[in-house]
Amino acid sequence: MNSRSNIRKLTAAAVLTALATAGSLFSFPFLGAKCSPVQHLVNIIAGVYLGPWYALGSAFCASLIRNILGLGSPLAFPGSMAGAFLSGVMYHMILKNKGQGARLTGAYLGELTGTSLIGGMLSYPVALFVMKNQAATLFGFVFPFFVSTLVGTVSAAIIVTAMKKARIFDFLDEAKNL
Repeated sequence: MNSRSNIRKLTAAAVLTALATAGSLFSFPFLGAKCSPVQHLVNIIAGVYLGPWYALGSAFCASLIRNILGLGSPLAFPGSMAGAFLSGVMYHMILKNKGQGARLTGAYLGELTGTSLIGGMLSYPVALFVMKNQAATLFGFVFPFFVSTLVGTVSAAIIVTAMKKARIFDFLDEAKNL
C-alpha cells in the first residue's frame, strides 16, 4: 500500500471520528449505559472501508474526544473499540472469499457481537475500578450495549448498502493502484 492510500485512509478515519464525536450528541441513557448509535454506524463504515486497525483507531479517538468533551463515559472505550475491530476483521479477514452480502453481514454481526457481548463484558472492570461502580456486574452492560448497537447496525445496513451502490469510498481502492 502506498503513502497516498494511507493518507486517504487516515483522512477518512479522521472524518469518521469527527462524525462519531458529533453524533454522540444524539445519545440516550439506557440501563446505566449512555447509548450512542452513531458510533456503531461509524464503526461499521470504518470496518468495511478502512479495515480493522483504522476502525479501532477511529473508535479509540472518538471515545477519547467524547470523554474529554464530557459527551461520553469511560465505557465508550471497550464497547466501541471491540465492535469496530471485530466488524473490520469479519469483513476483511474472516469472510475474505465470500460474496459482498456475506461480508457485510459479517461486518454487522462483528459490530453487534464485539460491542454488546465482548465490549459489554470488558466494561465491567472499567465500571468497577475506573468509575467506582460497585453495583456493576459482568453481564450488566451487554443488553444496554446491544440495544444501542442494534440501532446503529440497522442504520449502517441501510447506509452502507447505499454507499456501496453509489461507490462513495471507491477513492480508497483507487489509491492502491496509483
